[in-house]
Amino acid sequence: MNIDRSTRRFALLGGLTLIIAACAGGGATGSPARSGTPAASGTPAASGTPAASGTAAASGTAAASGGAVDLTGATFTVGSKEFTEQLILGQITKLVLEDAGATVKDQTGLVGSKVVRAALVSKDIDMYWEYTGTGWITHQGNTTPIADSKEQYDAVKAADAANQIVWLEPAQFNNTYAIALASEKATELKLTTISELATYAAANPDATTLCAAAEFLGRDDGLPGLEKAYGFKFKSPVSELELGLVYTSIDKGDPCVFGEAFATAGQIAALGLTVLEDDKVYFGTYLPALNVRQEVFDKNPKLADLFAPIAAALDSDTMQALNAKVDVDGQQHAKVAADFLKEKGLMAP
Repeated sequence: MNIDRSTRRFALLGGLTLIIAACAGGGATGSPARSGTPAASGTPAASGTPAASGTAAASGTAAASGGAVDLTGATFTVGSKEFTEQLILGQITKLVLEDAGATVKDQTGLVGSKVVRAALVSKDIDMYWEYTGTGWITHQGNTTPIADSKEQYDAVKAADAANQIVWLEPAQFNNTYAIALASEKATELKLTTISELATYAAANPDATTLCAAAEFLGRDDGLPGLEKAYGFKFKSPVSELELGLVYTSIDKGDPCVFGEAFATAGQIAALGLTVLEDDKVYFGTYLPALNVRQEVFDKNPKLADLFAPIAAALDSDTMQALNAKVDVDGQQHAKVAADFLKEKGLMAP
């Protein structure tokens, strides 16, 4: 997807011509805003979500990122975690960098938050998308999430500056944890909130079965903290499954009734699952933002401009639809990423 070098030279000459003409006309104004970046819909409920800088809330299609930032000659290694959303975000990152002229080494699909973070710190990768809640709890060792999404983002960004990690502008969706079950079962049991689940579990311990991925089972902001916050226990042993299998398992009710879910999972709508309300607001906010090693960012500060419109275009409805194209429709992560970027005008066709 790299833009041809001769095309870049002609674009530069054309830009110089416009600047000269503007000056002759009596005073050129500042650089044009990236018009047409879609306003974020489905923004997380927590107030104060930080707006992506360098973007303009206007109708239309966003300007192609690669055309505004030239990274010719730069080489980056892009990582990601192993689940669908992360693989899509990793491919989006790879394609956008290549479109800007960079060479990219693909190290997406690393298993687990701690593994991919360690790869960033050890310089095995240069960047990956991390979630604010995960950064705050898992990587920085805090035990209490910050409810306000902007305050959480600001706090984790400031804390990671000491670790030589830069948090770019966050996407406009909150991929928080959730507890889900088949809608028919939720209606049968008359469950709408996790507090009601806690009451049900106390009366029906053998029927309160859970499916979850390994990471959720051990994280402070996962199952242990959830059970402590709501004062109940799921029946042991919990069924440990790959995350993608959790959704189909709870839809069938076998081997579990309840399951870990991600708020932006495409299977929720496709399978007609019910997500229980986190009425005690235990789960924090998880806005994803591209994490870049400070050394890499210092050499390439225009990465912020390159990815700001990407972050602004990724709202809750959009991300859930992208996830569904992979998990429900069976499309490849790279194709879904490329189609999204072209549709939004964020990559050269």
